[in-house]
Amino acid sequence: YYLGRIKVYYSLAKPNMVYGNLITAIGGFLLASRGEIVWELLLAFSFGTTFIIGSACVCNNYFDRDIDSKMDRTKNRAMVQGSVSKRGAIIYGIFLCVIGFFILARFTNLLTTLVGLVGFLAYVFWYTPSKRTSMHSTLIGTISGATPVVAGYVAVTNKFDTAALILFLILVFWQMVHFYSIGIYRKDDYKTAGLPILPVTQGIAVVRKHIIFYLIGFIILTLALGILGYTGKVYLVLISLLGLNWLRIYGKVKKESGQSDDEKKWAKKMFLYSLVVITVFALIISFDYVK
Repeated sequence: YYLGRIKVYYSLAKPNMVYGNLITAIGGFLLASRGEIVWELLLAFSFGTTFIIGSACVCNNYFDRDIDSKMDRTKNRAMVQGSVSKRGAIIYGIFLCVIGFFILARFTNLLTTLVGLVGFLAYVFWYTPSKRTSMHSTLIGTISGATPVVAGYVAVTNKFDTAALILFLILVFWQMVHFYSIGIYRKDDYKTAGLPILPVTQGIAVVRKHIIFYLIGFIILTLALGILGYTGKVYLVLISLLGLNWLRIYGKVKKESGQSDDEKKWAKKMFLYSLVVITVFALIISFDYVK
């Protein structure tokens, strides 16, 4: 019984999202460390960030339970199924939030804590409600998704410099391609839930134009990180190859085909490749730094 309850509460914190964000957060931390890793700081930062992101996800699950019940990919979540009570979710979310911010405030620095706070507030109190009313909610959501890598970086440097800004923008542009790809792939789900995301309100042709804009922007920003001397030659070569291959996948769509199945298959490829891109990016900046 107790193991089952632990699994339910574990799932409520959206572990896949937590770990995905943690990968970029640690990447930012190791980039800033330049090989001189303070392991106690890394451990504290990782735990604090994990709890804060988990708390934000619990809050999101609580507020989105009515929307989640209408979508195939979310209809089995704990809040929808009634596996966790509303009171239980609130207590759990507050507990994770308090522990997370205590750890960051006690063991990192004020700037890291503030960056974490911005990400938390943006996700819970701006992005979550905007999903119901604005087709720009995707862009709003990138703020919280881009803060972990910045938090990791400033946990070491204790300053917001050009590299921190570039890292933030890289994650913003990456997320726009990532989320718009999901939006096309899961368009029917979002339409059923009544969410006014761009693929639903403006159509696929318009979204493609947005995707190529953000994809090219992502490539330019990732190259800038190396050109400005924050990363090495290995990074520049690998990130260039990743970016060019992403462009190749983008170009494989049957333009104006009007075939929804083709569009969904293409969008799924774009989405899956985006996961490869961000994982490899985080790994490369972790070791190919410039002292």
